[in-house]
Amino acid sequence: MATPVILDTDIGFDVDDVWALVFLLQCPELDVKLITTTTGDTWYRAAIVAKLLTIAGRTDIPIGIGIPLDYSAPTHEAWLGDFQLSEYAGVVIEDGIGALCKTIHDSHEPVSLIGIGPLPNIAAALSRSPNITGNARFIGMHGSLRRGYLGAPKPMREYNVKQHALSARAVFQAPWEKIITPLDTCGIIALTGERFQQVKQSQNALTQAALENHFGWAEAVRDWPLLQQLDMRQQSSILYDAVAVYLAFSDAFLEMESLPIVVTSDGKTLIDPAGKLVSCATEWRDQEAFLDLLVARLL
Repeated sequence: MATPVILDTDIGFDVDDVWALVFLLQCPELDVKLITTTTGDTWYRAAIVAKLLTIAGRTDIPIGIGIPLDYSAPTHEAWLGDFQLSEYAGVVIEDGIGALCKTIHDSHEPVSLIGIGPLPNIAAALSRSPNITGNARFIGMHGSLRRGYLGAPKPMREYNVKQHALSARAVFQAPWEKIITPLDTCGIIALTGERFQQVKQSQNALTQAALENHFGWAEAVRDWPLLQQLDMRQQSSILYDAVAVYLAFSDAFLEMESLPIVVTSDGKTLIDPAGKLVSCATEWRDQEAFLDLLVARLL
């Protein structure tokens, strides 16, 4: 039986969220019950989700509008074009936090709540309905424990945590099962060489939509310092969030450690005896096998 999942995403800024959603929709192990959008212009983010779900033929999946905190550049506007959220044939729920809580409470099976953005939505759901922890586990792309971006040899303040550190702290302190891929493992994942060429040649309409997003995003963010050493015409972006999706159904290709994690007020994720235990993907057991699986699903 497929695992019921909720995806909480800040799609529409870094393109890795698009790749993660496309991957998720092509994983038969996972049954998507709800997608919520978090931070920034959450209506714009929901429109991107809606267009992708329409292409996928998955308008059965409801979309919840999350909390519109902060500003982030709308880097996917070129692909979104004149598509309007009102065109979505499925259900759009303005109270995304309420939808998240209700979906968890109503599920007959425990829900895997996958967070691939900052965590104000999930922190708000915990505040509104603390007992969601009894029927859900949290899986996140969050933190940096021993290595940083692009495999840097020291930990860094990771974006999804530092953007709303107190929300992340609330999620990490909550009494539910917690699983994360920190930068240690997700910060080095990209499709390059023959794998990227295979994906570019895919006839899958949803994968082609991901590629269109990728190339449009690369043009919109060509001045980002992190991208100066990467050729976005010949490889994907760093696919941080796809690893979190994978952890919702397997950890076979990863080395997992149960570590006490503390989130500091300035957005660091520290291994500290005072922290709550979190199952952390700290090393790859078989990174090549994961990349092959990812390509197979995208094809």
